[in-house]
Amino acid sequence: MKAAVLKEFGSPLSVERVPDPVMGTGEVVVDVVAAPVLPYAAEVFSGERRYPLTLPVTPGAGAIGVVRACGPDATRLAPGDWVLCDPMIRARDGAPAPDVTLQGLSAGGEGGLLLQRHYGHGSFAERLLIPTENAVPLGGPIDPADAGRWLGLTLCLVPYGGFLAGGLRPGETVLVSGATGNFGGAAVAVALAMGAARVVAPGRNEQALAGLRRRFGDRVATVRLTGDEDADRTRMIAQGPIDLVLDILPPAAGPAPVRAAAMAVREGGRVVLMGGVGMLDGAELALPYRWLMRGNVTVRGQWMYPREAPPRLVALARSGLLDLTHFDVTEFPLDDARAAVAHAAGKPAPFHLTAIRPHP
Repeated sequence: MKAAVLKEFGSPLSVERVPDPVMGTGEVVVDVVAAPVLPYAAEVFSGERRYPLTLPVTPGAGAIGVVRACGPDATRLAPGDWVLCDPMIRARDGAPAPDVTLQGLSAGGEGGLLLQRHYGHGSFAERLLIPTENAVPLGGPIDPADAGRWLGLTLCLVPYGGFLAGGLRPGETVLVSGATGNFGGAAVAVALAMGAARVVAPGRNEQALAGLRRRFGDRVATVRLTGDEDADRTRMIAQGPIDLVLDILPPAAGPAPVRAAAMAVREGGRVVLMGGVGMLDGAELALPYRWLMRGNVTVRGQWMYPREAPPRLVALARSGLLDLTHFDVTEFPLDDARAAVAHAAGKPAPFHLTAIRPHP
């Protein structure tokens, strides 16, 4: 089969013939119809992000595809089924905290690197090997032309995991720190789909803020950030009371806007940290002990999402509560994988998806 291969960090992707995946018991082979290209994929492939990734590798985290073959342990899944390929692969031992790898992207520690020996290759390929439980049925056939939009699920899964961790309840007010980014825009849509009464969306990009208002109307309150931490926090608090803060800012943002958003939460509120502050040797986030204790504030970190999240998110989309037509998709053939990565880097705004379609 044909696949894009990263041989060394900093080298360009090369599209070449590689061996077909060999399926074993407990596994599924999927014909990839559309694979997402992350806005920061170029930073991963250059080595800037320092993600643990065993090279050479076929990158690509997640896909929409059609089951080609499945093992004898699959009793409901069948060849021809449309599926979401969940890239978060968990070891089948080590419960309640199994080792994890993000297929084609990164690893969660030494155990995740061990998983990469078998499940390292990702979705920038004609076919993909995944564990049976990572093939999430889409609930029926879809129009192949719409496969790119269904990739919106791969973006939405991350903030969905954050909102599940934060215990988001219908009728609450949510603040999304990083709302004008690719994952942040998805977070706004997911919060509203889960029943949030209102989403506070801070950011510096006025065009992106205006776009959120146009899409979602009065249920979204935008706050233009100035860089003055105290003033920005005061303006966010004025939109409250805020029940839950989700931070999903990238590493380059630094701790100040994260802290301003976190400390806008009401007394007894919750803060979920999913972004990248401090990851690339930047300053770490500091929150006042007295404020946390006296305010009865809950702060927790969340990496990705629990196992039950993908089928639940598919159900939200199938119900119409999560509207995937918000996503605009630019597609590239597999032979143009380099161009797809460059395009994605220039489109970090909300609701822009870049996709690779391996099959013409």
